Amino acid sequence: MENKYYPTIGLEIHAELKTNTKMFCGCKNDPDEELPNINICPVCMAHPGALPVLNKKAIESVIKVGLAVGGKIADFTEFDRKNYFYPDIPKGYQISQYKFPIVSGGHLADMDITRVHLEEDTANNKHDRGDFSLIDFNRAGVPLMELVTEPHTFTNAEETAKKASKFAKELQLILWYLGVSEANMEKGEMRVEANISISTDQKILGTKVEVKNLNSFRSVERAIKYEVDRMTELLESGKGSEIIQETRGWDESKQRTFSQRIKEGSADYRYFPDPDLPKLKLHKAFDLEKMKKDLPELPEMKRARYRKDFGIKDEDIEVYINDPELGARFSAIAEILTNKEKIKIASNYITSDFIGLRKANMNVRCPSAENFSELINLFADGKISSRVAKDILAMIVMNNESPLGIATEKNLLQISDIKILKPIAQKILDSNLKIVVDYKAGHQSSILSLVGEVMKETKGSANPEITKQILEDMLK
Repeated sequence: MENKYYPTIGLEIHAELKTNTKMFCGCKNDPDEELPNINICPVCMAHPGALPVLNKKAIESVIKVGLAVGGKIADFTEFDRKNYFYPDIPKGYQISQYKFPIVSGGHLADMDITRVHLEEDTANNKHDRGDFSLIDFNRAGVPLMELVTEPHTFTNAEETAKKASKFAKELQLILWYLGVSEANMEKGEMRVEANISISTDQKILGTKVEVKNLNSFRSVERAIKYEVDRMTELLESGKGSEIIQETRGWDESKQRTFSQRIKEGSADYRYFPDPDLPKLKLHKAFDLEKMKKDLPELPEMKRARYRKDFGIKDEDIEVYINDPELGARFSAIAEILTNKEKIKIASNYITSDFIGLRKANMNVRCPSAENFSELINLFADGKISSRVAKDILAMIVMNNESPLGIATEKNLLQISDIKILKPIAQKILDSNLKIVVDYKAGHQSSILSLVGEVMKETKGSANPEITKQILEDMLK
């Protein structure tokens, strides 16, 4: 069946940059400050005569992002005044970038990037006082990176929402890996805005609606899907004229968007170059070649390396991508083990058993690479059972000790000696006559109950394969 409507999505993502001071003044950039209006000065409060000074570290951070996504770093760039009046903008304009962004182009997570530019954040409105609002200016002037994607057309609401969410997640990872932003969405350090339209023709864009300030990946997906479905219903019912260019918000409690205001165009902001800030020649001010060489291993490069070098599951890889500290520990373990099969076993124990222990108790820590590798070698070489390996892991996440030392001290090393196992097996047979009768009557699976009893008798140290073979021989 031919698709009737084509949703188009374009993203605008803001991320507060991790710098010591604000974008144009020496005030502390501290997102965790709880007292209002502490980190402020005449510059970020727009007192008459106060002049801004550029934060070089913030510009460097945006260049790093541009290099990481394969964008073109501008030679010439400048800052502009974006004029509009809101109570949270003390100057009556925001210092941003218009015609000459720091980064043009680039690509990430199946989406093309239009530009990445730098601006200052606004103050924080507090609406929790009942019939009036207050403003906290601690955030005013914090360096804010804005990334804008090209519009991308998809075939349905669900695909559109998932692609947008995937892009935002990948950008957050890159910001973490580069160390330029905490990008904590719950704190508002990364905010996603989605420009959404639908059309009956893939080559023609419909009327654009912008959904603002989505502060979780779940909200990104749900808001986009809701908005595409809303527009589709209007077109289906002949009310397409009700789709207007506007800004909408997302109501998390009601799981729906709502109209906020008519969307402004760029002409409404009356952009012009800021006369108080210098023009910049970035190719002279920064060693771009060195900066590119100094970039860390980025998520997509790491994924490719993990697949090639270790052959582990994609789900495991994503665990290490999202938790670089754990990924570094896994790499150190893999370097010791060298054997690919043992490396896969180690990955399974990390991503299932260790993470399970960490969820139950956040105080646990991944054991040293040496001790974790020793544990995997003991299991892979048949010296301890899987059950014992899990038990020892639960011990060494609390106290980073030698697994071999624990296994020896607690008599947990796997018993494979037939002379030792045979008397134990006989004892189990003598005390489980009903299971013996069931087995001889043709219920072959009942042998597993007998193996389990031997394992219990030996506190998990009996070799299960050898035990099963001994029991089968004795029951013939």
